[in-house]
Amino acid sequence: MSVNKTCLVVDDSEVIREIAVRIMSDLGIEAAEAENAAAAVTYCREKKPGLVLLDWDLPSMGALDFLRGAGELQPEDKPEIILCSTENDPQQFTLAKAAGAAHHILKPFDKNVIESKLQEIGVLAGGNEAPKAAAN
Repeated sequence: MSVNKTCLVVDDSEVIREIAVRIMSDLGIEAAEAENAAAAVTYCREKKPGLVLLDWDLPSMGALDFLRGAGELQPEDKPEIILCSTENDPQQFTLAKAAGAAHHILKPFDKNVIESKLQEIGVLAGGNEAPKAAAN
């Protein structure tokens, strides 16, 4: 099965978006940015990324609104969605999962956290990536 190695990073923090895009690039994944859920839904409809890194706490139109919008995509166009949150709140994750976010990670995240999650969900093959120098 071919995996679409493009990622949309959805976060209202420019710093978080920059860090996540750099991590994705280091992992060989093309990444784009959206600072809000409305722009993210539009991007997903037009560009059909294979992966979305979604901040839970977005202004105005929130993560659940994005998940509802993404849920309207054709099944073959729906990305893998990883919810990113600063709180380890089981109710939050249950709501997000019911709305379409099958995965989650906690903030602050780093390259190892993202790489591990991408290997877990099959976006990256474990051990197939060339060794990289530690970056922090």
